[in-house]
Amino acid sequence: MTVDKNIEQAQLQGEIGKYIGLGQNSLVFQFEEAPGGVLLRLITINPMHNQSFLFHTCNGETRTETLKHMLDYVKSYKEAESSFTIQWNLKGENILHTSYFRAKNILGALDKLYYDRDPNGITVFSVMMNPIS
Repeated sequence: MTVDKNIEQAQLQGEIGKYIGLGQNSLVFQFEEAPGGVLLRLITINPMHNQSFLFHTCNGETRTETLKHMLDYVKSYKEAESSFTIQWNLKGENILHTSYFRAKNILGALDKLYYDRDPNGITVFSVMMNPIS
């Protein structure tokens, strides 16, 4: 029996959301054709301050393969990457936001914060690597 690729992709997206602990309304799967295949950017939306952030980027030959790579990542990212807390605000606002990221280093965490936005539109007050638990 042939598996419908759209159903398989929807199931993979649902599994990814379960591992991250976010519902479908808080995840955006951005697919882009890339040399040699497909690039996937997983974007999370924080409902508390209504902002989106890059969660992770991966690639593969097809959308389904790329989703499988993303699922493998979300199953193990907590062991493979460090946890960071970033305090920031949007220019012109007086609200201090706190966001949490997993990345290999501080620059990776900041890249996730700044993804798809004007870096001049955000003021970062602190970046802290969280203790290993």
